[in-house]
Amino acid sequence: MKTKYASYNLNGLPEGCKYCVKGEKLVLFISGVCTRNCWYCSLSKKRKNKDIILFNEREKDSLKDFIEEVKESRATSMGITGGDPLLFLKRTIKYAKAAKKEFGKKFHIHIYVPTKLVNKNNLKQLSKYIDEIRFNPEFSIVNNKETMNKDVEKIKLASLYYKKQNIGIELPMIPDRKKDFLDLIIKAKDFIGFVNLNEFELSETNMNIVTKKYKLNEGGYVIRESKKAGIWLLKELKKRKINLKVHFCTAELKNKHQFKNRLARHNILPLGRKTKEGLVKYLVSYKKPILKGKFYYDKAKKRFILSEDLAKKLLIKKQKIFLIEEFPTYDRMETEKQEI
Repeated sequence: MKTKYASYNLNGLPEGCKYCVKGEKLVLFISGVCTRNCWYCSLSKKRKNKDIILFNEREKDSLKDFIEEVKESRATSMGITGGDPLLFLKRTIKYAKAAKKEFGKKFHIHIYVPTKLVNKNNLKQLSKYIDEIRFNPEFSIVNNKETMNKDVEKIKLASLYYKKQNIGIELPMIPDRKKDFLDLIIKAKDFIGFVNLNEFELSETNMNIVTKKYKLNEGGYVIRESKKAGIWLLKELKKRKINLKVHFCTAELKNKHQFKNRLARHNILPLGRKTKEGLVKYLVSYKKPILKGKFYYDKAKKRFILSEDLAKKLLIKKQKIFLIEEFPTYDRMETEKQEI
């Protein structure tokens, strides 16, 4: 049941998850504006209710920058999220269409959509370019049978345009909702091929509510009973012989595997050295080298990246050299800087 990525599954991983755990997925954040105000929402203040577009960490809004980020991160797939992508259907289609045109039909695209705005028309449009659809049910915030039944009817509509294995439900693993979610999954089982459960995490926007209702694991950002509830749900579905792919995605998977694997795939600047954690180390001078040797001028940060041999020669000549460690992502945030 446990995977090598520190997660848990029943009957294998959904297709979109296979790309994600290997770090091959680009995240297209289409907008932070949403149709709902989920109390458990994990979006940061920078993103929540803000109409911004991000391609991984790159905050841009052009197709050119989007294609560049896919290439630079060497992504083979894409997950479209928000906010609510259905509020920005034209925008969502534009990027999905561009990805398929540039990278071909094998470039896998999945999308996360709240059920609120789901209808035949937008599902039909999405199905032209998007391979897998993941529904965020209204039932996760409105706990009654009427809401659950409406969600299932919305999910059922996807069967008109998608094969069953490409339709799924995405849920936060809220500990005290495990039995409710079991009922929802059983109710929807004939219309879906998979379920993805996410370990419940603390964020800056849900902190006030979450810390009043739940206890946290040591370390302070994962809700204590969430993992236990997720494993319970998998066991119950197995016991009832529910033939779905069910994945419990842990915080450890996201932080120690998915993110690290994604960092490792990024292209880096010449003369850099990747670390085991997926970061990059550079030997840097902020003045042009006074001796001959291999170097690369980093125009964006106005610095000279040096080979080891050249750095050693320049140190003898008393030229200031710095060892810098940073992320290989577009923002290239520095994690360490020391003069050597």
